[in-house]
Amino acid sequence: MDVKYINPFIEASQQVFQMMTGIKPELGKVHLKKSPYPANSVAVIIGLTGKIRGQVLISLSIDTAKSIASIMMGGMQVDVLDDFAKSAISELGNMIMGNTATILFSRGIGIEITPPSLLMGEKITISPSHMRTICVPLLLGEGREVSVDISLE
Repeated sequence: MDVKYINPFIEASQQVFQMMTGIKPELGKVHLKKSPYPANSVAVIIGLTGKIRGQVLISLSIDTAKSIASIMMGGMQVDVLDDFAKSAISELGNMIMGNTATILFSRGIGIEITPPSLLMGEKITISPSHMRTICVPLLLGEGREVSVDISLE
């Protein structure tokens, strides 16, 4: 997988997190994931079409999702991931991917993104067909982490 495709995801993720939460995530060790692989309890899936095709899965724990949703909703305490909190997390994924698409376009790589789908549950397993998956861990501090899993054909 070409780094010219991966770097825009990293740039956009860090920019959007800092803009929406005030937290600039540190980049963890980027690595290849073998399919099938487990996802955290909350996962946003967004498809990619165009010059590059595949999907991106943004996964995080329920506690991290509640913390991020709280910040995005103006500091309102989030004790449970209700529809508003789920919408905030989905929108975060949408913004990351929208910014990624803009960065890629500025580099001559046109893509389209699908609307986000949010999954919640225990023991979620992801099996991208015929795609390699690169995991970009974003470390938010206080033990919080968000995984951006990029699966491209």
